[in-house]
Amino acid sequence: MNAPTLVAGVDSSTQSCKVMVCEARTGEVVRTGRASHPDGTEVHPDHWWSALHEATSGGLLEGVSAISVAGQQHGMVCLDEDQQVVRPALLWNDTRSAPDALDLIDELGGPQAWAEAIGVVPVAAITVTKLRWLARNEPDSLARTRTVVLPHDWLTSRLLAGDAPVSRWVTDRSDASGTGYFSASTDAYHEDLLRLATGRGDLELPEVLGPATAAGRSPGGLVGPGGLVVGPGAGDNAAAALGLGLGGGDVAVSLGTSGTAFASHPRPTSDPTGEVAGFADAAGGHLPLMCTLNAARVLGAGATALGTDLAGLERLALEAQPGAGGLTLLPYLDGERTPNLPTASGTLSGMTRDNLTPANVARAFVEGMLLNVAAGVDALRREGVDVDRVLLIGGATGSAAVREIAATFIGVPLVVPRPGEYVARGAALQAAWVLSGEETCPQWAAVDTVVGAEPVLDPSVEEIKGRYAELLATVHGVRQ
Repeated sequence: MNAPTLVAGVDSSTQSCKVMVCEARTGEVVRTGRASHPDGTEVHPDHWWSALHEATSGGLLEGVSAISVAGQQHGMVCLDEDQQVVRPALLWNDTRSAPDALDLIDELGGPQAWAEAIGVVPVAAITVTKLRWLARNEPDSLARTRTVVLPHDWLTSRLLAGDAPVSRWVTDRSDASGTGYFSASTDAYHEDLLRLATGRGDLELPEVLGPATAAGRSPGGLVGPGGLVVGPGAGDNAAAALGLGLGGGDVAVSLGTSGTAFASHPRPTSDPTGEVAGFADAAGGHLPLMCTLNAARVLGAGATALGTDLAGLERLALEAQPGAGGLTLLPYLDGERTPNLPTASGTLSGMTRDNLTPANVARAFVEGMLLNVAAGVDALRREGVDVDRVLLIGGATGSAAVREIAATFIGVPLVVPRPGEYVARGAALQAAWVLSGEETCPQWAAVDTVVGAEPVLDPSVEEIKGRYAELLATVHGVRQ
């Protein structure tokens, strides 16, 4: 009996490195590994390489034929002429470049100009704004920089080089589309935008590979002689879409450190409001996406404020009526990306002696987090994305309160896939695709769902959404 062909997918996220080894034909998970990343909004890329070694220790990759890396998007990795790291990488959740984003928007002629050029309006997360920050605050670091890559690019190219110096940098269109100087509609870099940000016309960028194009073969070191076929990799959300098997009418809503709503879509989008970023997916199509800076950690903060845990917060929230007795939370506890309010803080409004109860406060924290994400789903609809079903993933999915309120606020049936590492699964599926040499991606078994929720026809929903929108306009001058 022939041994199964194995492939591996890597999820190099903000917090950790997760590796999943799967059978290439079926997607069956064979084994997994994990290692932590340091906290913070900037980190030296060597930590990602060390974590990958730790996560694959003990022979995890033994017998694996191909590997792909999915990574946190937008981070800025600057390399000198010897391909050495110039300074610690700035991550997507580092908001210091927020003023630079506003400057770049104005300098090109406003949000519409950016939407038309690349389908993305810059915010602090986007790489091009971090490069402007570097030019303004660390000109010596920019002067030393020859090449700019993303976190997944750095790991993929290190896999190709092993212990030797990297001689070739590669990326894929999904991650490149989050830089602010690549267009998913034309599949080309806009070096004029890079020059706008840095004043430099000589910066080198990684080669953009197709979704099933092999980047090369690793020389070994992780698994011994022979090496692995290395896929082009992907941005984390694009890999998750591949791993979930999103189809027409499906929207994924992820509630982890950040909140995202995204869908695979056949056409590029160009939203001048900046709420929906026109990214590329990992299968040759497009991935319109909305991202919030605040998601599951809002629930943790609410539980702490109430002196309870997440289970206690859920119980209290379900005791309260929809609308939390008139309380409304703007959940911008760490600033916010959508809406673009990087220096904002949270606001709890509508408090009276009668409604300020633990149950109402708990409900307000759950509703506030979900109202921000639901507004993102509405923005996807506005961009022509069909929303027939929501697949809810991430750390907050275990809460019945989250599931019930999300389904009602979004207005469509909701399913929760069985807990799993869908970014790593998507990367593994890409590795299987590259290894197959086929034009179309292999079809793995559909993901199992463990629970669902149907929207409740509640006339108070529009009033709750209206209250949230009015508070946002009053406090921050933003209209949704």
